[in-house]
Amino acid sequence: MRKLLLLVVVILLLFTLYKVNHPHAGTSKAGGRPGAIDSAAPGFSLHDLDGRPLELSTYRGKVVLLDFWATWCVPCKDEIPHFVKFQDAYRDQGLQVIGVSMDDSPKPVQQFYRDFKMNYPVAMGSTALADSYGGILGLPVTFLIGRDGRIAAKYVGATDMSAFESKLQSVLQAK
Repeated sequence: MRKLLLLVVVILLLFTLYKVNHPHAGTSKAGGRPGAIDSAAPGFSLHDLDGRPLELSTYRGKVVLLDFWATWCVPCKDEIPHFVKFQDAYRDQGLQVIGVSMDDSPKPVQQFYRDFKMNYPVAMGSTALADSYGGILGLPVTFLIGRDGRIAAKYVGATDMSAFESKLQSVLQAK
């Protein structure tokens, strides 16, 4: 009896260790890890800097460039002018850029928005939203979400804009 109890304890311990080290084991590709390529993009309901509702579901059928950024982030400052150009260049092909600022307060974001002449909606992010996308541990983090609502690409940190634009064009062409 004692050996059986010991065996059960060892099996439970091994199972627990496995689950701690592989928290998403057993999830199907359809569900996938939050923020993983080919997983469904988590929905959100925020308010933009002007207080208007901003919901990801509104843009279903469009390609969404979802950018997590902050005003103090140097690579973010380099990328945002490109995203402004992308919004202008690809709007008619179905692109919608959405910015999610991870700043602590909206005041610097509002000034940044004006200074950089941002032409797309920006909302204040939260830890919960970041966690729903697999955790945002550094900035910038940018997702390309296909017309089907699935994550087509994820970019962490400073990104080569020519490669990014090439992927963007590919996602825009996919039906």
